[in-house]
Amino acid sequence: MPVRIRFSRVGTNNKPLFRLVATDRTNARGGSCLEVLGTYNPKLEKEKLKVNKERLDYWFKKGATPSELVSQLLKQQGLAAK
Repeated sequence: MPVRIRFSRVGTNNKPLFRLVATDRTNARGGSCLEVLGTYNPKLEKEKLKVNKERLDYWFKKGATPSELVSQLLKQQGLAAK
């Protein structure tokens, strides 16, 4: 089961809100997830991305790979996979 770290949209129209989730690669964007790792709110000025660092490191150690967008945002925050 290849695990992917990506966003799942939970916001409404004109109010986007995303959850950072660890999920099976074949699941749909809004489908079931293994664990919620944080949130991303693009409308905020500061602290757009909130992440549980311990759980994120746990999933990276298990071999999870981030999506392209998630990888870019984690690099901006200094939380890139090692």
